[in-house]
Amino acid sequence: MIGYNPKDWFIFLFRLHKSDTFRRLIPMLAGICVYAGGITWLEMRFRLITNTYLNNVTVAHSLLGFVISMLLVFRTNTAYDRWWEGRRLWGSLVNNSRNLAMKLAAMLPEDAAEHRRFFRVIIPTYAFILKNHLRQKKAKPELFDTLEELRGLQYDKHMPNQLSALMIKRVNDLYKKGILSGDQLIVLNAELQSFTDICGGCERIRNTPIPYSYNTFIKKFIFFYVMTLPIGYAFNLGYYVIPVVAFVFYVLASLELIAEEIEEPFGTDENDLPATNIVEGIQRHIEELL
Repeated sequence: MIGYNPKDWFIFLFRLHKSDTFRRLIPMLAGICVYAGGITWLEMRFRLITNTYLNNVTVAHSLLGFVISMLLVFRTNTAYDRWWEGRRLWGSLVNNSRNLAMKLAAMLPEDAAEHRRFFRVIIPTYAFILKNHLRQKKAKPELFDTLEELRGLQYDKHMPNQLSALMIKRVNDLYKKGILSGDQLIVLNAELQSFTDICGGCERIRNTPIPYSYNTFIKKFIFFYVMTLPIGYAFNLGYYVIPVVAFVFYVLASLELIAEEIEEPFGTDENDLPATNIVEGIQRHIEELL
Protein backbone atom coordinates (compact mmCIF):
# COMPACT_ATOMS: atom_id res chain seq x y z
CA MET A 1 0.00 0.00 0.00
CA ILE A 2 1.27 3.48 -0.91
CA GLY A 3 1.93 5.75 2.05
CA TYR A 4 1.33 9.45 1.50
CA ASN A 5 0.28 12.70 3.14
CA PRO A 6 -3.28 13.54 1.97
CA LYS A 7 -2.67 17.24 2.69
CA ASP A 8 0.09 17.53 0.07
CA TRP A 9 -2.41 17.31 -2.77
CA PHE A 10 -0.58 19.64 -5.18
CA ILE A 11 2.34 17.27 -5.73
CA PHE A 12 -0.07 14.53 -6.88
CA LEU A 13 -0.55 16.44 -10.15
CA PHE A 14 3.05 15.74 -11.17
CA ARG A 15 3.65 12.38 -9.49
CA LEU A 16 3.63 9.12 -11.44
CA HIS A 17 3.98 5.71 -9.83
CA LYS A 18 3.90 2.11 -10.95
CA SER A 19 0.12 1.70 -10.76
CA ASP A 20 -0.71 5.18 -12.05
CA THR A 21 -3.55 4.91 -14.54
CA PHE A 22 -2.00 7.36 -17.01
CA ARG A 23 1.10 5.21 -17.33
CA ARG A 24 -1.01 2.10 -17.93
CA LEU A 25 -3.29 3.78 -20.45
CA ILE A 26 -0.60 5.40 -22.62
CA PRO A 27 -0.85 2.81 -25.49
CA MET A 28 -4.65 3.05 -25.59
CA LEU A 29 -4.55 6.85 -25.37
CA ALA A 30 -2.22 6.93 -28.35
CA GLY A 31 -4.63 4.73 -30.31
CA ILE A 32 -7.57 6.93 -29.34
CA CYS A 33 -5.72 10.04 -30.52
CA VAL A 34 -4.91 8.44 -33.88
CA TYR A 35 -8.52 7.33 -34.30
CA ALA A 36 -9.93 10.76 -33.37
CA GLY A 37 -7.45 12.43 -35.71
CA GLY A 38 -8.49 10.16 -38.57
CA ILE A 39 -12.19 10.85 -38.05
CA THR A 40 -11.52 14.59 -37.87
CA TRP A 41 -9.41 14.53 -41.03
CA LEU A 42 -12.16 12.73 -42.95
CA GLU A 43 -14.74 15.22 -41.71
CA MET A 44 -12.64 18.27 -42.48
CA ARG A 45 -11.64 16.90 -45.88
CA PHE A 46 -14.83 15.31 -47.20
CA ARG A 47 -17.57 16.77 -44.95
CA LEU A 48 -19.02 13.29 -44.33
CA ILE A 49 -21.00 14.27 -41.27
CA THR A 50 -22.13 17.79 -42.09
CA ASN A 51 -25.84 18.21 -42.82
CA THR A 52 -26.65 14.63 -41.88
CA TYR A 53 -28.45 13.06 -38.97
CA LEU A 54 -25.05 12.24 -37.40
CA ASN A 55 -24.93 15.83 -36.22
CA ASN A 56 -27.43 14.79 -33.54
CA VAL A 57 -24.97 12.34 -31.98
CA THR A 58 -24.05 15.06 -29.47
CA VAL A 59 -27.58 14.87 -28.05
CA ALA A 60 -27.15 11.13 -27.43
CA HIS A 61 -23.79 11.78 -25.74
CA SER A 62 -25.40 14.26 -23.36
CA LEU A 63 -27.99 11.69 -22.34
CA LEU A 64 -25.58 8.76 -22.11
CA GLY A 65 -23.01 10.79 -20.17
CA PHE A 66 -25.30 10.84 -17.14
CA VAL A 67 -25.94 7.10 -17.42
CA ILE A 68 -22.28 6.17 -17.67
CA SER A 69 -21.40 8.44 -14.73
CA MET A 70 -23.96 6.66 -12.53
CA LEU A 71 -22.63 3.26 -13.58
CA LEU A 72 -19.06 4.24 -12.76
CA VAL A 73 -20.05 5.70 -9.39
CA PHE A 74 -21.76 2.45 -8.48
CA ARG A 75 -18.75 0.49 -9.77
CA THR A 76 -16.17 2.41 -7.74
CA ASN A 77 -18.34 2.42 -4.60
CA THR A 78 -18.79 -1.35 -4.83
CA ALA A 79 -15.05 -1.88 -5.27
CA TYR A 80 -14.21 0.40 -2.35
CA ASP A 81 -16.72 -1.38 -0.13
CA ARG A 82 -14.87 -4.63 -0.81
CA TRP A 83 -11.52 -2.96 -0.02
CA TRP A 84 -12.83 -1.43 3.18
CA GLU A 85 -14.46 -4.67 4.32
CA GLY A 86 -11.15 -6.44 3.82
CA ARG A 87 -9.42 -3.78 5.92
CA ARG A 88 -12.03 -4.19 8.67
CA LEU A 89 -11.48 -7.95 8.71
CA TRP A 90 -7.73 -7.54 9.07
CA GLY A 91 -8.30 -4.94 11.76
CA SER A 92 -10.43 -7.50 13.60
CA LEU A 93 -7.61 -10.03 13.23
CA VAL A 94 -5.22 -7.58 14.91
CA ASN A 95 -7.60 -6.85 17.78
CA ASN A 96 -8.60 -10.46 18.37
CA SER A 97 -4.97 -11.59 18.32
CA ARG A 98 -4.14 -9.02 20.98
CA ASN A 99 -7.19 -9.92 23.06
CA LEU A 100 -6.35 -13.62 22.94
CA ALA A 101 -2.74 -12.94 23.92
CA MET A 102 -3.75 -10.68 26.82
CA LYS A 103 -6.25 -13.21 28.16
CA LEU A 104 -3.76 -16.06 27.89
CA ALA A 105 -1.07 -13.95 29.58
CA ALA A 106 -3.44 -13.40 32.51
CA MET A 107 -4.85 -16.93 32.69
CA LEU A 108 -1.76 -19.10 32.17
CA PRO A 109 0.38 -19.64 35.26
CA GLU A 110 3.95 -18.37 35.30
CA ASP A 111 5.37 -21.90 35.14
CA ALA A 112 3.50 -22.65 31.88
CA ALA A 113 6.37 -21.36 29.75
CA GLU A 114 5.86 -24.03 27.08
CA HIS A 115 2.23 -23.07 26.54
CA ARG A 116 3.06 -19.36 26.46
CA ARG A 117 5.71 -20.05 23.86
CA PHE A 118 3.24 -22.07 21.78
CA PHE A 119 0.73 -19.22 21.54
CA ARG A 120 3.50 -16.62 21.14
CA VAL A 121 4.48 -18.42 17.95
CA ILE A 122 1.21 -19.71 16.53
CA ILE A 123 -0.87 -16.50 16.77
CA PRO A 124 1.39 -14.39 14.48
CA THR A 125 1.99 -17.47 12.33
CA TYR A 126 -1.75 -17.65 11.67
CA ALA A 127 -1.71 -14.08 10.36
CA PHE A 128 1.26 -14.89 8.12
CA ILE A 129 -0.39 -18.05 6.78
CA LEU A 130 -3.68 -16.23 6.18
CA LYS A 131 -1.88 -13.59 4.14
CA ASN A 132 -0.21 -16.24 1.96
CA HIS A 133 -3.44 -18.21 1.73
CA LEU A 134 -5.30 -15.21 0.32
CA ARG A 135 -2.45 -14.59 -2.13
CA GLN A 136 -2.37 -18.29 -3.04
CA LYS A 137 1.25 -18.68 -1.99
CA LYS A 138 2.93 -21.58 -0.23
CA ALA A 139 5.76 -19.71 1.50
CA LYS A 140 6.91 -21.28 4.74
CA PRO A 141 7.35 -18.84 7.66
CA GLU A 142 10.51 -19.01 9.73
CA LEU A 143 8.41 -19.51 12.87
CA PHE A 144 7.42 -22.98 11.62
CA ASP A 145 10.76 -24.41 12.74
CA THR A 146 10.26 -23.28 16.33
CA LEU A 147 7.29 -25.53 17.12
CA GLU A 148 7.04 -29.27 16.67
CA GLU A 149 3.29 -29.08 16.01
CA LEU A 150 3.81 -26.79 13.00
CA ARG A 151 6.23 -29.09 11.17
CA GLY A 152 3.59 -31.69 10.41
CA LEU A 153 1.15 -29.35 8.67
CA GLN A 154 0.13 -30.25 5.11
CA TYR A 155 0.51 -27.51 2.51
CA ASP A 156 -1.94 -29.14 0.11
CA LYS A 157 -4.79 -28.60 2.59
CA HIS A 158 -6.41 -25.52 4.13
CA MET A 159 -3.56 -24.07 6.17
CA PRO A 160 -5.50 -21.50 8.25
CA ASN A 161 -7.93 -24.21 9.37
CA GLN A 162 -5.05 -26.42 10.49
CA LEU A 163 -3.54 -23.64 12.60
CA SER A 164 -6.90 -22.72 14.10
CA ALA A 165 -7.48 -26.37 14.97
CA LEU A 166 -4.09 -26.52 16.73
CA MET A 167 -4.97 -23.51 18.89
CA ILE A 168 -8.34 -24.97 19.85
CA LYS A 169 -6.76 -28.34 20.62
CA ARG A 170 -4.13 -26.75 22.87
CA VAL A 171 -6.72 -24.76 24.80
CA ASN A 172 -8.84 -27.90 25.20
CA ASP A 173 -5.81 -29.82 26.48
CA LEU A 174 -5.16 -27.05 29.01
CA TYR A 175 -8.75 -27.43 30.20
CA LYS A 176 -8.45 -31.21 30.52
CA LYS A 177 -5.24 -30.82 32.55
CA GLY A 178 -6.93 -28.37 34.88
CA ILE A 179 -4.70 -25.43 33.93
CA LEU A 180 -7.73 -23.55 32.56
CA SER A 181 -11.18 -23.63 34.11
CA GLY A 182 -14.45 -24.05 32.24
CA ASP A 183 -15.27 -20.38 32.64
CA GLN A 184 -11.88 -19.41 31.20
CA LEU A 185 -12.45 -21.78 28.31
CA ILE A 186 -15.71 -19.99 27.49
CA VAL A 187 -13.98 -16.60 27.71
CA LEU A 188 -11.32 -17.69 25.18
CA ASN A 189 -13.83 -19.24 22.80
CA ALA A 190 -14.84 -15.95 21.12
CA GLU A 191 -11.28 -15.09 20.04
CA LEU A 192 -10.53 -18.65 18.92
CA GLN A 193 -13.69 -18.76 16.81
CA SER A 194 -13.01 -15.34 15.31
CA PHE A 195 -9.94 -16.60 13.41
CA THR A 196 -12.07 -18.86 11.25
CA ASP A 197 -14.76 -16.18 10.86
CA ILE A 198 -12.18 -13.66 9.62
CA CYS A 199 -10.67 -16.18 7.22
CA GLY A 200 -14.11 -16.99 5.83
CA GLY A 201 -14.91 -13.30 5.33
CA CYS A 202 -11.66 -12.72 3.44
CA GLU A 203 -12.25 -15.78 1.27
CA ARG A 204 -15.73 -14.53 0.43
CA ILE A 205 -14.27 -11.27 -0.89
CA ARG A 206 -11.51 -13.02 -2.82
CA ASN A 207 -13.68 -15.74 -4.35
CA THR A 208 -16.68 -13.57 -5.28
CA PRO A 209 -15.68 -11.05 -7.97
CA ILE A 210 -17.95 -8.52 -9.61
CA PRO A 211 -20.41 -10.41 -11.90
CA TYR A 212 -18.89 -11.00 -15.33
CA SER A 213 -21.80 -9.56 -17.31
CA TYR A 214 -21.78 -6.32 -15.33
CA ASN A 215 -18.02 -5.94 -15.62
CA THR A 216 -17.91 -6.47 -19.38
CA PHE A 217 -20.93 -4.24 -19.98
CA ILE A 218 -19.23 -1.23 -18.39
CA LYS A 219 -16.10 -1.74 -20.51
CA LYS A 220 -18.15 -2.02 -23.70
CA PHE A 221 -20.18 1.04 -22.75
CA ILE A 222 -17.02 3.12 -22.22
CA PHE A 223 -15.50 1.89 -25.48
CA PHE A 224 -18.48 2.69 -27.70
CA TYR A 225 -19.15 5.98 -25.93
CA VAL A 226 -15.59 7.19 -26.57
CA MET A 227 -15.47 5.82 -30.12
CA THR A 228 -18.51 7.88 -31.12
CA LEU A 229 -17.29 11.15 -29.58
CA PRO A 230 -15.21 12.24 -32.63
CA ILE A 231 -18.20 11.62 -34.91
CA GLY A 232 -20.37 14.04 -32.97
CA TYR A 233 -17.81 16.76 -32.21
CA ALA A 234 -15.28 16.65 -35.04
CA PHE A 235 -16.92 19.39 -37.12
CA ASN A 236 -17.51 21.72 -34.15
CA LEU A 237 -14.12 21.32 -32.48
CA GLY A 238 -11.91 20.45 -35.42
CA TYR A 239 -8.62 18.88 -34.41
CA TYR A 240 -9.16 20.02 -30.83
CA VAL A 241 -11.42 16.99 -30.55
CA ILE A 242 -8.29 14.82 -30.26
CA PRO A 243 -7.23 15.98 -26.74
CA VAL A 244 -10.88 16.20 -25.67
CA VAL A 245 -11.61 12.58 -26.59
CA ALA A 246 -8.31 11.42 -25.09
CA PHE A 247 -9.09 13.18 -21.80
CA VAL A 248 -12.64 11.77 -21.62
CA PHE A 249 -11.31 8.27 -22.25
CA TYR A 250 -8.58 8.77 -19.64
CA VAL A 251 -11.11 9.75 -16.96
CA LEU A 252 -13.60 6.97 -17.68
CA ALA A 253 -11.00 4.21 -18.14
CA SER A 254 -9.07 5.34 -15.05
CA LEU A 255 -12.15 4.94 -12.85
CA GLU A 256 -12.62 1.41 -14.17
CA LEU A 257 -8.94 0.53 -13.62
CA ILE A 258 -9.03 1.88 -10.06
CA ALA A 259 -12.12 -0.19 -9.32
CA GLU A 260 -10.45 -3.31 -10.73
CA GLU A 261 -7.39 -2.79 -8.56
CA ILE A 262 -9.08 -2.23 -5.21
CA GLU A 263 -11.92 -4.73 -5.52
CA GLU A 264 -9.49 -7.57 -4.67
CA PRO A 265 -7.55 -6.04 -1.74
CA PHE A 266 -5.43 -9.02 -0.69
CA GLY A 267 -2.88 -9.03 -3.52
CA THR A 268 0.45 -7.29 -3.94
CA ASP A 269 -0.61 -4.21 -5.91
CA GLU A 270 0.45 -0.83 -4.58
CA ASN A 271 -3.10 0.04 -3.51
CA ASP A 272 -3.85 -3.30 -1.87
CA LEU A 273 -3.96 -3.76 1.89
CA PRO A 274 -0.61 -3.58 3.73
CA ALA A 275 -0.94 -7.19 4.90
CA THR A 276 2.80 -7.66 5.45
CA ASN A 277 3.00 -4.65 7.77
CA ILE A 278 -0.08 -5.84 9.66
CA VAL A 279 1.44 -9.30 10.14
CA GLU A 280 4.69 -7.78 11.44
CA GLY A 281 2.70 -5.62 13.85
CA ILE A 282 0.80 -8.65 15.16
CA GLN A 283 4.04 -10.57 15.72
CA ARG A 284 5.61 -7.64 17.58
CA HIS A 285 2.59 -7.12 19.82
CA ILE A 286 2.12 -10.81 20.65
CA GLU A 287 5.76 -11.15 21.63
CA GLU A 288 5.36 -8.18 23.97
CA LEU A 289 2.20 -9.56 25.58
CA LEU A 290 3.38 -13.18 25.95
